[in-house]
Amino acid sequence: MEDGITIAFDDRELLSGICGANDGNLKIIESSLGGYITARGNEIHFEGEASAVERFKTMIDNLVTAVKEGDEPSPDYIRTLAGDFSSGEKGVFRDSMIQIPHGFKRVYPRSKNQALYIQGMRENEICSCIGPAGTGKTYLAIAHALQMLLSKKMRKLVLTRPVVEAGENLGFLPGDLAQKIDPYLKPLYDAMESLVPFDVINRMEDTRAIEIAPLAYMRGRSLNDCMVILDEAQNTTKEQMKMFLTRIGNGTRAIITGDTTQIDLPRKSDSGLLHALEILRGIEDLSFSFLHTCDVARNPLIKKIIQAYNERET
Repeated sequence: MEDGITIAFDDRELLSGICGANDGNLKIIESSLGGYITARGNEIHFEGEASAVERFKTMIDNLVTAVKEGDEPSPDYIRTLAGDFSSGEKGVFRDSMIQIPHGFKRVYPRSKNQALYIQGMRENEICSCIGPAGTGKTYLAIAHALQMLLSKKMRKLVLTRPVVEAGENLGFLPGDLAQKIDPYLKPLYDAMESLVPFDVINRMEDTRAIEIAPLAYMRGRSLNDCMVILDEAQNTTKEQMKMFLTRIGNGTRAIITGDTTQIDLPRKSDSGLLHALEILRGIEDLSFSFLHTCDVARNPLIKKIIQAYNERET
C-alpha cells in the first residue's frame, strides 16, 4: 500500500546540504528505498510503501543531524545510511566509518561485508580479505592504515607484495630496489593519493614513515609497532606466506588482501593465501573477511564483467 510524507525546512542551507548537488543525494535515497521523491521550494515529498516512508523519515533525520554538525553528506554517506537500514543492524555501517587525519574525506563502507572487513581490521592483529576485483580490499586497507599512521597510533606503514607479473614477462627494470618494485605497488599509491594530499604522502616518505619492502627481502626481519599491508597475496607461495606471517612483531597489525580468482602462479594450488585460509581459520586475533561480486564498488559494470567470467568458468 502506497503512503507518503512531506517534510518542510525553514533553513534553505540545511535543505541544500541534505539534497546535495543537483539533488544527487535525493536520487540515491529514491533508488535505495524504491519510492518517489519530489523537492519543491522548501519541502521534500516522498511516496512509497509504508515501511519505506518510515525509513525515509529516519534517513532525513540522520541527514539533518549530520548537516547541523557541519558535515556535507556525500553520496557514499547516503549509501551507507541506506545500507545500514537494509542490513537490519542499525549502526554497523556508520560505526565502520574511517576518518583519516588530513584526509580528503571520510571513508564509508558500501556494503555489510565491507563494514565487517573494517571491523575485522580494527579488532584483529592480522586480518585477511579475499574478494574479486573492485570490492575495495586494497582501498579500505590503505584507508585504515593511513588512519592509524596519521593519528600516531602506529609509527610506520610497510607496503609489500609478491613480484609476480600478470601474464607478461616485463624483463629487467631499471633503478634501485625501491624503483624496481614501485610499479607493482602503484595500486596502493593510487589509493593513498585519492585519500590524502600529495604533500602528506611525500612527507611520510621523507621521514620513512612509509616503507616499500619487497617480500623476497623480508626474511629475518621483525616488524614492530607498524601497519603492514601485503597486497596481491594470492600470488605468494606457501613458503612466502609463512615467512611473512612470522615477521609480525609486537604492536604490529597486518592486513593481507588477495583475489583467489586471479592467481598468476604456475600452479594455483601453490598459492600461500589459499593454504593459509585452509590451515589458519579459527585462530584467535586472526580474521578472514570475504567480499563478493555484490560488494563491487569500483564501477557497476565491473559486477557484470565478473559475473560473465564466473558463468563461463563454471
